[in-house]
Amino acid sequence: CREAGVRNLQKQIEKIYRKIALQLVRKGALIESSVSSEQSDELKEEGAETSTDSAKSGSTKQDNETAEEAEIIQSDGSADQTDSSLNEPSDTKDVKESEKIEESEVTKSVEKVLVDTSNLPDFVGKPVFHAERIYDRTPVGVVMGLAWTAMGGSTLYIETTNVEQGEGKGALHLTGQLGEVMKESAQIAHTVARGILLEKEPENPFFANSKLHLHVPAGATPKDGPSAGCTMITSLLSLAMKKPVRNDLAMTGEVTLTGKILPIGGVKEKAIAARRSDVKTIIFPSANRRDFDELAPNVKEGLDVHFVDDYSQIFDLAFGYDEKDEK
Repeated sequence: CREAGVRNLQKQIEKIYRKIALQLVRKGALIESSVSSEQSDELKEEGAETSTDSAKSGSTKQDNETAEEAEIIQSDGSADQTDSSLNEPSDTKDVKESEKIEESEVTKSVEKVLVDTSNLPDFVGKPVFHAERIYDRTPVGVVMGLAWTAMGGSTLYIETTNVEQGEGKGALHLTGQLGEVMKESAQIAHTVARGILLEKEPENPFFANSKLHLHVPAGATPKDGPSAGCTMITSLLSLAMKKPVRNDLAMTGEVTLTGKILPIGGVKEKAIAARRSDVKTIIFPSANRRDFDELAPNVKEGLDVHFVDDYSQIFDLAFGYDEKDEK
């Protein structure tokens, strides 16, 4: 139910209620049918017993008529007392039976049905949306970014791999249905990454001698916008230095040729997407601090957010960690 409102959520909850009600009605019908069959069996057995008793008593009835009449005449007064004493236990039996029926009705009325992740597909069907986290541990050259979509926010991966190695073969190939703005961001990221690598590792000729392929899954979804610039730089540097980024890190921000980080849109949607993918650390541009402070506390809860205005700060957050601690 990833939507702006709650109409579809209400429909799904009502669907659960209807199916639970149907289950309870069917269960009650089965119980009633079993109880009625048991009662009919008991009645048949009682009728058979009474018929055999009457047949036995019919043969001795004539012989004992005179004696029975005499006994009845002598015990008229005591018979009334015995009848009243016999009626009392039958009344108490009826009361106990009625109490048992009431108790069973109460237990039926408070019967509960637990709906959790194990049986939720039985009520609402198979999941429509699947987990967006592709990697448990991000490999070298892969970085998680944050994007805004019509259904809210989502996480996307920037993947870079080395296609061919050779002197003077430095080039960049792009795939993933990228728009014109995003293709320009990739070219800017390639230039900025080359400058940063020259500064950090002057003897590393990776970008000058490597033909690279940068891809943004999913390939069937069109993508455009400048906010993946810093993510692309991080992916290129991760491959060049052969060092993966932190597992719980996601970032977003437009980058300039000088390495400055510019503000982006959809802060709320991107923060929710990060929480959905179990991301603990987010990097936002410094200019978006006010947008993040205005979010609800339940959205910001559990997130370690860093606000940056230059890519050098992102470099320290992405690669300045101890690999032993990550393992």
